[in-house]
Amino acid sequence: MPIDAAKALAAEPRSAEIAWDHKDVQLYHLGLGAGSPATDPAELRYTLESRLHVLPSFATVAGAGMGVVGGLSAPGIDIDLAAVLHGGQSITLHRPLPTGGRAVSTSRVAAVYDKGKAAVLVLRSEAADDEGPLWSSDAQIFVRGEGGWGGDRGPSERLELPERAPDRTVERAVREDQALLYRLSGDWNPLHADPDFAKLAGFDRPILHGLCTYGMTLKAVVDTVLDGDVARVRSYRTRFAGVVFPGETLRIRMWAGGGRVQVTVTAVERDDAPVLADTLVEHA
Repeated sequence: MPIDAAKALAAEPRSAEIAWDHKDVQLYHLGLGAGSPATDPAELRYTLESRLHVLPSFATVAGAGMGVVGGLSAPGIDIDLAAVLHGGQSITLHRPLPTGGRAVSTSRVAAVYDKGKAAVLVLRSEAADDEGPLWSSDAQIFVRGEGGWGGDRGPSERLELPERAPDRTVERAVREDQALLYRLSGDWNPLHADPDFAKLAGFDRPILHGLCTYGMTLKAVVDTVLDGDVARVRSYRTRFAGVVFPGETLRIRMWAGGGRVQVTVTAVERDDAPVLADTLVEHA
């Protein structure tokens, strides 16, 4: 079996120094679709260095640390990228992220679950600088065809939505070239750019990075519910329920209350096909 769960879990954590500056932050924000309208003060907070603040989901690409693709090279793991999908992502923020800095990122395989026809890897990363912890994150990676060895199936949590209409609903367009721009932040998986590779993975064309949708959704929540204040975000998690194709439109529904915003994201052009589910932003 290409995944040796015992070996992967027993491996020593890997640490690396990471660094980023305002250009990395601005590129990430542009990859999420920030900057339209270009002179809107609300957008300049994401694009102009003199006003810049950092969307917390930047932690998923900061310094191009272990990342999703890098984590798949951990000891005990030897899999085909064409069989890989990002199943879920969570981030816990310990304090607001600086627009530039250096930190030590420590990463490990925290869990390996057997879902029968697939395996799920939980890749855990923690980052800290000289002032202390910055963030902790878990990436759940779904690997088709690698289950069935009789291992732990793992948790199966679902988040029940309030029995009322959403408090806010917004739509966000995904540009045709958005995956090409977003991948410059460090996720070079050819699934998001190469049509031939996408067909090998079972798609008729490249798909948008799940983490791009993840960042776009958090930006929508910050902009519409949290008064544009990124420092209010404490944690953010989601389950990737479906793919997004460049050129589509995301419909983002939000239910707010009690320091929480529950969210669903669907693809408008495909009859509201699910994209993100079990999505929660906890805030101050």
